[in-house]
Amino acid sequence: MALLPPSTNVDYRGARLSAWALMLMGVLTAAAGLVHYGLPDGGIGVIAGVDLSTRRETIVGMAAWIGAIQIPHGVAEVLVGWRYRTLTPLFLALIALERGLMAVDGWLLKGARAAHHPPEHYASVVVTALSLVLVALASRPRRGAV
Repeated sequence: MALLPPSTNVDYRGARLSAWALMLMGVLTAAAGLVHYGLPDGGIGVIAGVDLSTRRETIVGMAAWIGAIQIPHGVAEVLVGWRYRTLTPLFLALIALERGLMAVDGWLLKGARAAHHPPEHYASVVVTALSLVLVALASRPRRGAV
């Protein structure tokens, strides 16, 4: 048995744009994971601008942990967009859920009172909306699709 089953692309009827956008999101997710996993401060200080003067080891360790999750998720998103497009609506819906939860937390719950919002708080709002539009496009048959 091969590691990857046969492609399902022949059965995908949604917008190609959604599949390509999913692959781009996958590349960006894996890249963010590599930053969180690879940079000495996990990108938390140099990119997000978070003060690491207190509990640095814990915060950087958690960033690496999240990076270790993001890398395989990004690879899976690229694989779905490339070979298993019938799963594109599901993966985009999962991204919308993930980013929606991140946005709610960052702006309304635990992160709401923070003096500083890292770039990801802003990006999560945009990616949530974009993902929902892409789910709709991926879920309806494109013109000319049989």
